[in-house]
Amino acid sequence: MRFALIGSGSKGNGTLIEHGRTRILIDCGFSLRDTEARLQRLDCDPQSLDAVLVTHEHGDHIRGVGLLARRYGVPVWATRGTVNGSQPGKVPTLNLFDVHQTLAIGEIEIQPFPVPHDAREPCQFVFSDGDRRLGLLTDTGSSTPHIHASLSGCDALILECNHDPQMLEEGPYPVSLKQRVGGSYGHLSNAQAAQILASLDIDDLQYLVAAHLSDKNNTPALARQALAGALGCLPREVEVACQEQGTDWRQV
Repeated sequence: MRFALIGSGSKGNGTLIEHGRTRILIDCGFSLRDTEARLQRLDCDPQSLDAVLVTHEHGDHIRGVGLLARRYGVPVWATRGTVNGSQPGKVPTLNLFDVHQTLAIGEIEIQPFPVPHDAREPCQFVFSDGDRRLGLLTDTGSSTPHIHASLSGCDALILECNHDPQMLEEGPYPVSLKQRVGGSYGHLSNAQAAQILASLDIDDLQYLVAAHLSDKNNTPALARQALAGALGCLPREVEVACQEQGTDWRQV
């Protein structure tokens, strides 16, 4: 199993997961032209996608889903709450899934789990090829026992490090947005991400990617420092996904 982020941040998000002959895009928060260019960078033909799997209906995650699905005939998977909250338009195939039930798309098993975020029915995922497990956790304002149980024992982890609380407090956002981002249904701070990481079983962890960094309220250096402290490693050993380039392919 391998994965790559096509971009990560408040201007758009997308993650590719591939195993065997199955290729899934999680979220698509970019224009169609931008998505095509980002996929091309990773040598991914949009026609090779087996599904677009949606975490929630916010624009930086769902903006390009309908456009991509209609252009290339890609099936879309989402919760009923996400569909009701987004109205993505007619897509070739729309599959609803239960956030509490495991599903399979091709050769990839997917375990959804609910997260506290200000959307209709937001969720994140753990992906498995039957041997290795990749956890994805972004867009949550706080953690839960269910999140901890879902992510323990992963071989790779994509973990939100959205903001530094001091930068958020002193930054340019209006007060209402600061309260939303820093609230229990907003986004994880570097310290919160580090606390989650420190509580997990990480004996098998090969890759850690810090994701969904704010370009106004965080820096890669601060995110690396926080996660490295939880891992007991050097900051340079923590990978950070960026808005423009995402990451390259990583083999789990």
